[in-house]
This record gives sequence, structure tokens and C-alpha cells, in this order.
Amino acid sequence: MFKPALFLVAALTAFGPAWAEEANSTLFNAEDIFNLEYATGPAVSPDGKQVVYERRSNDIMTDRTRTNLWIANADGTSHMPLMSGRKNFSNPVWSPSGDRIAYLSNEEGSTQLYVLWLASGRTALLSNLQESPRDISWSPDGKQIAFTMRVPADHKPLKVKMPKKPEGATWSDQVKYVSKARYQRDGQGILKPAFRHVFIIPADGGSARQLTSGEFNHHGPLAFTPDGSEIILSANRNEDWEYQQRDSDLFAVSMGGTIRQVTNTPGSEEAPTVSPDGKTIAFLARDGEKLAYRNRELKLMPLTGGEATSLTADLDRSVDKAIWDARGRGLYFMMENRGLAEVHYTDTRGKRRMVADALGGTTLGRPYTSGDFDMKAGTVAFTRGSGTRPADIFTVRDGKTRQLTALNEDALGHKTLGQTHEITYKSSIDGEEIHGWYITPPGFDPTAKKYPLILEIHGGPHLSYGPNFSAEMQRFAAEGYVVFYDNHRGSTSYGERFALLLQNKYSSEFDFADHNSGVDAMIGLGFIDPDQLYITGGSAGGIASAYAIGLTDRFRAAAVAKPVINWISKVLTADSYLGQIPYQFPGMPWEHVEHYWKRSPLSLVGNVTTPTLLITGEADRRTPISETEQFYQALKLRRVDTLMVRVPDSPHGIAGRPSRLVAKVENILAWFEKYK
Repeated sequence: MFKPALFLVAALTAFGPAWAEEANSTLFNAEDIFNLEYATGPAVSPDGKQVVYERRSNDIMTDRTRTNLWIANADGTSHMPLMSGRKNFSNPVWSPSGDRIAYLSNEEGSTQLYVLWLASGRTALLSNLQESPRDISWSPDGKQIAFTMRVPADHKPLKVKMPKKPEGATWSDQVKYVSKARYQRDGQGILKPAFRHVFIIPADGGSARQLTSGEFNHHGPLAFTPDGSEIILSANRNEDWEYQQRDSDLFAVSMGGTIRQVTNTPGSEEAPTVSPDGKTIAFLARDGEKLAYRNRELKLMPLTGGEATSLTADLDRSVDKAIWDARGRGLYFMMENRGLAEVHYTDTRGKRRMVADALGGTTLGRPYTSGDFDMKAGTVAFTRGSGTRPADIFTVRDGKTRQLTALNEDALGHKTLGQTHEITYKSSIDGEEIHGWYITPPGFDPTAKKYPLILEIHGGPHLSYGPNFSAEMQRFAAEGYVVFYDNHRGSTSYGERFALLLQNKYSSEFDFADHNSGVDAMIGLGFIDPDQLYITGGSAGGIASAYAIGLTDRFRAAAVAKPVINWISKVLTADSYLGQIPYQFPGMPWEHVEHYWKRSPLSLVGNVTTPTLLITGEADRRTPISETEQFYQALKLRRVDTLMVRVPDSPHGIAGRPSRLVAKVENILAWFEKYK
């Protein structure tokens, strides 16, 4: 039997003379990726005077991203390590009195809950848990800490009596049973039956006590009522919960384990937070419409129950992470707008104002819209980056903004980086306005030459890019390419109407027209070589790239990362089928074969002539590598030049470790260089 050659990604653990020479360059090179850092997860002290945050850096020796905790004064006068080392320290949460910080660490092996006493600098290992805790929340009196944790369940679907194994015999491993609808997850593989429950543990140490029960998952963030008698959480406790991927309600659990339902509305209610007076719950909610995208709204309702009112129904943007002000007169929240995140404040009547803009920079690889914030005592701390820097910590108080950190000046301050420019244009298919950006290479001179262009397409498809730092795109720019990326129809941060323009059309001639029109707009600027066009993208961007080369031969080469090639096989093998089929398709694949097939790049493979590199993780369960293999074999049968790059042991996030990010970018660059 003929077997196609498979090419493995190099480990990149040794750097030769060429790399050493390159490392001294003022251009952004591959080794620079190991030197990048970014800030995330800011946590403001109760008095508003200090900010603890997660400082994430890449370790070239272990090929891992390391997370440490640093602390800064909110006025910018001090910046120092709080918990630092080769282990990970994350998820800092201040005690209500501000004298302690709870956090998670793997300092002693498994991830456990710790508490740091700030006055003495001493720490205590609080827990000895079998699973990793998360969703840390202090009780109002500071005496207890609540968290969630997975609890294994004992499922034996069959009573099988096996013969006794003779002493000294060597038998194969026992069979494994899969009986749940949600049985796998990308990055985790086949799931052992377990359910997430709420626990509480004394803040001075002791035994953790489980408050919730049943074969249901209970999710944070967890919100104590001001008197500490109940914890508000989100869960789906319906019998059919496995098939209700976007349904959840709010529940209240008492310290004795009694649980009561707070909301009962179709759709999802999540991320509760209780007003300082204990009378009102604020939460995030999506309706139950069977559509691929719905805005998340900020709603209020009485703690005792009743009708919920929306504070953001007229906003036409999805909101996130709401925080009450100290007097309970309004809330701070985050939202995405035209590729960037923003912090806004709304009073309880819905009157809003912007507090901070241009949040982002917490995704190093590609320029996804991102960011985080926290607020206490009138101080708002948030993450902000730029096209040339990953995220730093900023604060705003009384209208004055301060930058507290500058984490990448040592790595990037002496580098000449690509510059980011904004562009808008009309899609050829219907005149819809499309928003995008392009990065010009160092030394860019539009009058001296014409440049090769890389079109890079984001994933999702219901996500968005922004004018944020991207290690991948900066590497492309450093090699002399202009890099163009757009927020095509279906992208978030432009409202529900725009996001739903891709309903039942992903991928199709509609999003292709958005990308293709953008390439035409770039050529129209006068500095792009129309004979030097390249295309790449990952996940949904991989699908769009594979689909595009079935519709046009204008690209000299394509690099298709972790794609879906055949929607019929994808939805019946991937971990996302329960949530994808009901919302992104008109029905089951066996009932709508033509619809699934029309949206599959494999249906157009007979048209493809573009040399194509395919790159996917061998452990990918979101877009399984069997999808990549189908396209690879189809292209080989058609004698189209193609190369399969398989990333060993990698899940869907093929750039999840520093060397994998390097390998992804350098393989794409090498492929494009081959066809210049």
C-alpha cells in the first residue's frame, strides 16, 4: 500500500550558527519569541492602591510558558516580584481586608491552593486536593475560601465478568468504556467521568468540604452574598444537560449544601456578582436562539427572584466580566468593539461611559482581540498592548491613565518591527464594509519596490483580530512580507447582524469575497506585487484558506493550519459536535448532506492547483488530523505539490508551546520562500 510521506516538526532545541547570527539582528527573529513576556489577570487591592498581576514568560530550557505573580503600586511608584520562580503561580485573589492573597501554584507538584500573608511574607499550602481547583472566591468575612473542582464519578455501564488472570501472566490493558455524550475534549483526550462541584475550605487551612452534589457541572465565578450565607453560581442541572450546550441558570447554594434555583430562562445566565447591599444580582446572559452567535448582555435582577432587566440590550456588543462599584450604583464591564476591548461603566439605569480603551495584547501568536481588567476603590487596572508590544499593566483613576509595566523593552526596544495600519473596504459580493489591518515590513518604502503579500485569516469564525502584537505576523514582516488580515463577516465586535452574516455559510463564497476583496484593496494601494500573493490561516482560518484555493489560483502558495476539510466527518469525530451541529447547521449531517458538503473545502479540491502546506497537531480533537489527511491525500491524488507537517503530541493549539510557535511560523515561511 502506498503511504504518503509525513514530515515531523523539528524540535528546535539546538540553534546553529545561522540562528546565532540572526539573533544579533535588529529585526524580529525566531529566537526572540522565547524572550517575549506579557501581563494578564490584574487584581486590584481592596483599597485600590496596589495591583497584583500574572507575568507570563517563555522558558527556552523547558519550552513552557511560566506564570509568576508580580505586584505594583497603582500610582506607578513600585514594581516587584511577589511569587516568582521556575514553578507557576497564578490566579491571585485579594482577601476582603487586603492582608492576604490566595493563589494557585504547582510548587509541590500538583496544582493546589495557597495563601500569602502580606505583612510577614509567609505562605501556607492550604489544600491537598486530588484535582486542580479553580474559581477562587473569599467569603466576605475572610474566614473561608470557596472554589470549584472536578469530582470523579464511578460509571460502570456493563457488568462484565472476566476470567481470573494467572499469576505472572501478562495481559493487555483493560478496555475503556465511553458512555457519555460529552466524552472527549481537545487537550485532554478521552475524559474520565467527573463533575465540577463547589467546595469551601477554611482560610487558615483545613479540610475542604463539598457543597454541591449530583451528576451536574457547577461553574464559577462564584459570588458570595454579603452575609456569607450563600454562594451564587452557574449550572445546568437539567437531565438533558449534555445536549444543552448553551443553557445554564443561576443557583444559590447555602453553607449547608441546600441549593435553590435563582433563574429559569432559556439560554445561559452566568458570571453572577452580588451588589454590596445584597439586594441585586448582576449577571451575563445570552438568549436561547439556535444561532451561531448571540450577544451576551449585562442583566440585573433581585436576589430574591423576579424579572431581569438588561443594561446593555441597546449596545449591540457582547459584554464580559461585570464588577459592582463600592456603592452599588453601577457596574464596570468589558466589551469588544471593532477589534479592541474596552472597559465601560454603566449605572443601574443603563447610562454608560467609557473608562479605558485599547485593551489587548494577551495573545502572543496572532493578534486576537483580548484583554482583562479589575476594579476596586475607584482604581481600574487593565491590560493594554499595541502593534509592537504585548500586554502591559495600566491603571486609570479619576480619569488619569498610568502605565505600570514595560515588560518587553529589553527584548524589543532595540528591534525594528513591522508597523500596523488600518484599512476598510467593500466586499465584492454585496458591498458590505470590511475592517482590517496590514503590517508593513521594517524599512518599508512604497515608492522603491512592490512587496509580497500574506493574507492571514483568523479562527472562530466568531472571533476577531485587532491592531495587537502578533509574533507570527512580525516574523512574516521581518522577512519582507506585507501581512494583511481582516475581520470578515462573522467576526465579533461589530454587532449581531454582522456576526450572523455567516449563519449557515461557513465557509463559503461570502467570506471568500471578503478576503479576496481585501487582497484587491491592498493591491490598489500600489505597493503590493500581484504576482506574489500567499494565503494562510488556522482553524476556521484554515478552513477559509483551503476553501479559497478551491475558488482561485491567484495565490502562489498556501499554508493551511488545523483545518476542517469535510464537515460531514468533522462534526462526527471532533469534540465540538454537541455545540456545533445545533447552532451552525440547519440539521443533522445525514439529513443535510448537500449543505455540509457544499461548505467543505473537499468539495472544491478538484479545482486546486495551489501548492499547499498542511500543519496540524497529532492530538487535535477540535479539527482532528484525519481532516488534514483527507486533504493531503486528495491533493496527492491530483499531483498538487503538498506537504503535511504533523506536530507531535499537540492538541488544537499548535502554537501552545514556544518551540511549537516557532516551528509553525518557520515552516510557513520556508514554504512560501520555496514558491517566491
